[in-house]
Amino acid sequence: MLVRYKRLLSAGALALALGVPLESHADAAKNLAVAGRALTFLENGPSGKAVLGVVFDPSKPGSVAEKNALMAILASGMSAGSLTLTGKAVEASDVGGVSGVAAVYLTSGVNYGAAGGEAKAKKIITIGDSACVASGACVMGVSTDPKVDITVNRAAAAAVGATFKAAFSMMIHQI
Repeated sequence: MLVRYKRLLSAGALALALGVPLESHADAAKNLAVAGRALTFLENGPSGKAVLGVVFDPSKPGSVAEKNALMAILASGMSAGSLTLTGKAVEASDVGGVSGVAAVYLTSGVNYGAAGGEAKAKKIITIGDSACVASGACVMGVSTDPKVDITVNRAAAAAVGATFKAAFSMMIHQI
């Protein structure tokens, strides 16, 4: 538990140093924990240790700040049920060449169509915000404020071969 708080404090310190509101990074930590837990509901999904690619656009300060906060949270491994996630920073232009990741998280400001298309071609699950899911570039979107809301894009999930367990279907919105 202490390690988790240290990671959250590190992310918070980083957020303050970057001049980004602390609340947004606390929400990012919660969203990331829910997304990690949701990955455990995949049929034949990852378990044990897995790497989450954090996709960012180096030309967009908000995307870089979000990537930095997420990487700080994932630095020593974040437990999500039976899964422990670590992070791997991935520039948006490099998604087509990424390997060794269980999924990728698209930060705000990334060209969802381009990055999502590259991930889809490699059959990699994409996680992002509601706009990314609505566009079809992301398989799953997670929001924890004011309550937990998980949205899955059926077409995007089918395109990467992602099938979620039946019990998960009752907890999510599908579009």
